[in-house]
Amino acid sequence: MAGFATATAVAPAAGTATTEADDPLGTAGGAYTVDLDPVWTIGGKPNGGYLLAAMGRAALAEAAASGAGHVHPLTASASYVGAPEPGKAEVHVELLRVGRTVTQAHARLVQNGRICIEAAFTLGTLAEDTEPWWGVNPPAPLPAREHLMRIPAHEPTSGMSLPIMDEVVLELDPAGLGFAVGAPGGTGEFSGLVHFADGHPADPLSLLFIADVLPPVTMDLGAMGWMPTLQLTVYVRAVPAAGPLTVRHHARLIEAGLMDEVCEIWDARGRLVAQSTQLAAARLPDSGPAGRAVQEAAADR
Repeated sequence: MAGFATATAVAPAAGTATTEADDPLGTAGGAYTVDLDPVWTIGGKPNGGYLLAAMGRAALAEAAASGAGHVHPLTASASYVGAPEPGKAEVHVELLRVGRTVTQAHARLVQNGRICIEAAFTLGTLAEDTEPWWGVNPPAPLPAREHLMRIPAHEPTSGMSLPIMDEVVLELDPAGLGFAVGAPGGTGEFSGLVHFADGHPADPLSLLFIADVLPPVTMDLGAMGWMPTLQLTVYVRAVPAAGPLTVRHHARLIEAGLMDEVCEIWDARGRLVAQSTQLAAARLPDSGPAGRAVQEAAADR
């Protein structure tokens, strides 16, 4: 198993194109190699938040190479063009602006000559001792920790393998896990605690990954299929304090084959440290008794 820092490590690529004439993909600028780890996958495909974090590390490396003193991602917004495979890939980074307070960058993840992800980053430096000037978003309420349920890497009932759950301890509120016994609750929400299994402290870069670590909320709505991410935007608000993070993941609208999900992350102090929105393709089951039961349960709330 490779921990988060190792699995997202990047190194300067040799022989990188530096001009548009030499670069038909439009990826002129610094290029970095990354070895996409098969452990950090869901259904054999690298997790979208993991990929975004690896691209963020490359953007930070390019900013450092330029002399910019910005060491944290403040925003990251990615469009997922195609799913890469585990293995070697490159991240091509172009710095759009280097300013006093922020650096803005464009990045592309390329594998075998194919663009897989387009992303934009705003980089800066977060102070660890700041306090909110105003805020009305308290942490999601959770039952006592001994009542939370850890998501296993190997689910015995379905036979599903989730190797990424060997790297991440994800403990969810059982109120959202009725789908596991054939009784989805219909709330479209998961909440719980998350931390790295190897003790790696959460940092601003890792929040890009954690914003996409929870299961798709459609499971609580009776839809168990894969919901591929089309676009993911993450705002990093603060350096997280030590300790497990509280995470809440919920849907706002599912319509016409598309779903938007919101994720909020609080640190051990109860401070909102990241928030995200993603648009995913919703592969929904045909309407039937189970689907109608979920809809009726949701309507009753």
